[in-house]
Amino acid sequence: MAVNGTGSGSGLGWARSERGWTRSDRAKTAAKLMVGWVALLWLLEAVDVATGHSLDGLGITPRTPSELVDIVPAAFIHFGFGHVASNSFPLLVLGFVAALGGLRRFAAVSALIIVADGLGVWLISPAHSNTAGASGLIFGLFGFLVISGFVERRPLGIVVGLLIAAVWGGSILTGIAPTNTAVSWQGHLVGLVSGVLAAFLFRRPAPGRQSLDRAIR
Repeated sequence: MAVNGTGSGSGLGWARSERGWTRSDRAKTAAKLMVGWVALLWLLEAVDVATGHSLDGLGITPRTPSELVDIVPAAFIHFGFGHVASNSFPLLVLGFVAALGGLRRFAAVSALIIVADGLGVWLISPAHSNTAGASGLIFGLFGFLVISGFVERRPLGIVVGLLIAAVWGGSILTGIAPTNTAVSWQGHLVGLVSGVLAAFLFRRPAPGRQSLDRAIR
């Protein structure tokens, strides 16, 4: 009988996968991915500064049809090094934890959040504004990680979600407050909702259900 080793009931999908990856392999790969991602953001901002902020135009101006092509690039563009710095640490940590659950699922979750958040910004942001930055993805990953453990009924995932909520919950609430006009609270809110939606769309079977599926196969 063939058995798919796609993860165990450990909560974050660690243990051996179908490719024989160990927990250490997953952690190293997730770390390299997120360090590379954050490094790319800094590189793009360096290019932006060196070219007189030529990349700022890749931000999203709402309800302008031609701006729809910018909904993905906008997640990688920032308005100054301070903007990149404020997003780097939470993206690094939240992305690393999310990627531990599987790179393909992480890619799908991130893609959903980026696209849905970009469309939301395009639809509801104030007229004549220009929105860019990785914070929509950060808020989305926060929502995904906080909810997914409960959705999948995985104890470790629940604990991780509660820890993340304890560390970043206050900042998240501040970031989605409509009174905070210094940031795109619309983008933050849509990103958060998109992450919660991703937790349901890309949920894995609960540990008991997964064991039953294996026994049947």
